Amino acid sequence: MSIELGHFALILAFAIATISTIGGYLFWRTGLRIAMVLSQGAILQFILVAVAFGALIQAFVVSDFSLALAVNHSHSLKPLLFKISGVWGNHEGSMVLWILILVAFGAMVAAFGRRLPHDLLALVLATQSLLTAAFAGFTLFTSNPFERVFQPPLEGNDLNPVLQDIGLAIHPPLLYAGYVGFSICFSFAVAALISGRIDQAWARWVRPWTMLSWTFLTLGIAMGSYWAYYELGWGGWWFWDPVENASFMPWLAGTALLHSALVMEKRNALKIWTIFLSIITFSLSLLGTFLVRSGILTSVHTFASDPTRGLVILTLLALVIGGAFFLFALRASSLRQGGLFAPVSREGALILNNLFLATAVGAVLVGTLYPLLLDALTGTSISVGAPFFNLTFGALMAPLLLVLPFGPLLAWKRADVVNAAQRLMAAAGLAIFVTILVSALGGVALSLAPLGLLLGFWVAFGAVAELVDRSKLGRIPLGESRRRLVGLPRTAWSTAIGHFGVGVTVLGIVSTTAWETELVTRLNPGETAVLAGYTIAFDSFEQVPGPNYISDQGHFTITAPNGRTRQTMADRRTYVASGMPTTEAAIETYGFSQLYLQLGEPLEDTHVVRVWHKPYITLIWLGAVLMSLAGLLSLTDRKLRIGVPQKARKPVAEPAQ
Repeated sequence: MSIELGHFALILAFAIATISTIGGYLFWRTGLRIAMVLSQGAILQFILVAVAFGALIQAFVVSDFSLALAVNHSHSLKPLLFKISGVWGNHEGSMVLWILILVAFGAMVAAFGRRLPHDLLALVLATQSLLTAAFAGFTLFTSNPFERVFQPPLEGNDLNPVLQDIGLAIHPPLLYAGYVGFSICFSFAVAALISGRIDQAWARWVRPWTMLSWTFLTLGIAMGSYWAYYELGWGGWWFWDPVENASFMPWLAGTALLHSALVMEKRNALKIWTIFLSIITFSLSLLGTFLVRSGILTSVHTFASDPTRGLVILTLLALVIGGAFFLFALRASSLRQGGLFAPVSREGALILNNLFLATAVGAVLVGTLYPLLLDALTGTSISVGAPFFNLTFGALMAPLLLVLPFGPLLAWKRADVVNAAQRLMAAAGLAIFVTILVSALGGVALSLAPLGLLLGFWVAFGAVAELVDRSKLGRIPLGESRRRLVGLPRTAWSTAIGHFGVGVTVLGIVSTTAWETELVTRLNPGETAVLAGYTIAFDSFEQVPGPNYISDQGHFTITAPNGRTRQTMADRRTYVASGMPTTEAAIETYGFSQLYLQLGEPLEDTHVVRVWHKPYITLIWLGAVLMSLAGLLSLTDRKLRIGVPQKARKPVAEPAQ
């Protein structure tokens, strides 16, 4: 019964979204009345889709194999967490999660957007309802998650074993919250183009939603990267997989949008560019949806292999995004020029930032789509791999990192770059000294690695230098400096922490790339191997039954260079239902570095063991966490939470006594 209830709830949500779209666009000029109706409709859509999603979760938890989705992607022996995550570990269920997050953002705008002008609020909610109707209709008519099985089997087919991991329980919801969150920026852009309300207030309204979506997407990409690192057993943290690129491109565009919206808010400039970025960022999110579900890619990240569904998604993408760009083309020429500024200014630095980020998006887009287009048009198969992306992306990011610390120290409208450079002299000297010291101690050969380390330290120390400069440390009494530091706006702290996180991630990437070592050997129980000063002793091998798999476990003792020992275990699992094997690596963390050990398939009476020493690799994800924390801190700033100032009430005169 709950399955039919969930199905009906999704159908009703589709109907309400369709009515809200039509009514919203037809009657948005009526102002308050239509805005109130659409707000109630947005909240109702969220409740209905939540009911539909809850019905799917309930069916998976109780192993209701009368539901075709549960038959194909669940098993009664699965742990509870993976039964729940199995709901979105497939195409149909993941689309319901997508719609749930879409209506959740619409409901949040309805709940927290009461200070928005009513005509603009009506258009935003109508556009959000249009997206809801489009994706709910696609799900209901081409990917029905509530399809029944008339003769239910006793057992399900199980979920793909590599998806039965806590990382995949967390990664998709975070990633979708970032992907779908940019729909609000898209809806604001469409509403602004229709109403003509494109000003500093618009940028102030859209910036918190951009920051929230960007924060979720940062966490989602970082979680996906770490999952691939420890679960797939390859020891890599980024593979330039087309689907990885599909999540990375909206992140780059969203980063540009954050900075562009800041210029528009502060200086009423870059109006056309900011609107364009709002549209293109969500367009890239939809492109990722198409790649994952079209069947044109073969990847551990893909959900579906049905070209018909891919064609429908491509049609939706063309209609929604094509319509937005058509509206943009009609309105762009009527936008007035914003505030003027000198090339050397904070505005100029942010434009330079946008230039590099937009070019990086183009480079990743070309490298991702060119092989697919060439194969579709000519039948020729080529591969664009890591060398292309590393070269092009690295060449674009190096100058961006070089100028990054200057931006926050430049004044608005007109600035003195020499003065900013003088305030960064200490950071530059410290970065050079630490780079030379680390390179000498690490024994780095003549390569680009020291340059990468220098850029990482430069960005990190430059972020600290910004706080030192704003607190006037060393120029006024220490107590006063501390009070100034504590009293800085949260957005200032957010900027510094975010840029520091970028530097930390760069240091992790460069260090593990330059100093990583690998050992592939054959070991029997009782034998040892040595890598980077670590001694790995193979203690024993045994076969252990798991909840829904059989595990071949290798037990090891690792002796660090300082003489301390640790016990660890690596295993290979064979899942009962599907017979598919997975590799579970043993990972031991030493400071910011890790020793990564993989147990290979047994060869007669011996075992293949692969070991990597990955120096400072955890800095990659630590930097991403710092960037995400910076985004969350920025959202707590009062100016972003208020969004639109309210008019002060006139004091009421007291009656005379």
